[in-house]
Amino acid sequence: MAKNTGDGFRRGAVSARTQFQRPDGLWQKRDEHTGRVMQVKQSDGPYKGVAKEPDGRDTRKSPENWDK
Repeated sequence: MAKNTGDGFRRGAVSARTQFQRPDGLWQKRDEHTGRVMQVKQSDGPYKGVAKEPDGRDTRKSPENWDK
C-alpha cells in the first residue's frame, strides 16, 4: 500500500490503478480491475506513485492482459 511521507513523495506504488495521458495532455487514472476511468489530474504532470500504461509490472488484470 502506498503512503504519503509528507515530504513531497510517496512510498510504494498505488495498487490496482494505472494512468494514461489523454490527447488533451491531461493525465487520467484507470481502475485496473474493472477498466473504469477515474479522476483527471488538473495540475501539471502525472500522478505520483501510479503506474503508467502500458506497464509490464502490472497484474494480470491490467488493460494489456484483458483479452487473456
